[in-house]
Amino acid sequence: MTTQTANGLVDTAARASLWLQPHRIVLIAVGLGLVASAAVFMRWDWIPAYYDLALQGIWRTIWILVVTGILGFALAVPLGLVQTTGPRWLAWPANAFCTVIRGTPLLLQLWLLYYGLGSLFPQFPWVRDSFLWPYLRQAWPYAVLALTLSVGGYVGEVMRGAFAGVPRGQLEAARAYGMHRRTVFRRIWLPQAIYSVLPTLTGEVVLLLKATPLVATITVVDIYAVASRVRQDTFIVYEPLLLLALIYLCITGIIVFAFRKLEARIPARLG
Repeated sequence: MTTQTANGLVDTAARASLWLQPHRIVLIAVGLGLVASAAVFMRWDWIPAYYDLALQGIWRTIWILVVTGILGFALAVPLGLVQTTGPRWLAWPANAFCTVIRGTPLLLQLWLLYYGLGSLFPQFPWVRDSFLWPYLRQAWPYAVLALTLSVGGYVGEVMRGAFAGVPRGQLEAARAYGMHRRTVFRRIWLPQAIYSVLPTLTGEVVLLLKATPLVATITVVDIYAVASRVRQDTFIVYEPLLLLALIYLCITGIIVFAFRKLEARIPARLG
């Protein structure tokens, strides 16, 4: 017990020494100075008037990020799998889909869905009379669809490489033990493929977060749209943008932290 306590004290002292390095102290001082200057010399009296709207924008940004990330990954797994294993009549369309998605701007895809596909639905009476019309007349389903397809196209190509990178000997050994193909995929192939690309997936989720402001171009009120509205109403430019950058930095930090925790836990489960 005494040895463990001593080791804990040594680790704590080592961590403290890292923060006491001169360049870190300078960076912390500069950061605190910038925060103090922003608090004193900039206008923040507009925040109470837009507080509720900002919370709604943050919530909408987060749920769009989570929903499109999950749906996009669910689409990416079969896209990557069929490109690796075939058959060709499925591999070619999957490859074409990933090529088109990765080769065209996300803003163009979003506008094609909203202004193109969205403008066709009102022309069909059976669509207007269906239970889907209250949703299809809104902008957020097209935003979710566009971001989901974008994630599927990019991550599908990532998963293709991940599936191809899993050693074939492990898969053959599992089949030799009599495992069903679905069991091999669920317990060996998919977990190892995901673990090998977790750093890449972290970056893809962060890029997805940075792509969410595009939904403001089709009238979806996310946190970026709230900052734009503040700028239009009050003619205050820098303060909303600085606060917006801080919010995105916080969400990005949470994403990176969560993926690092997941990356640290998966090897134990694989072992």
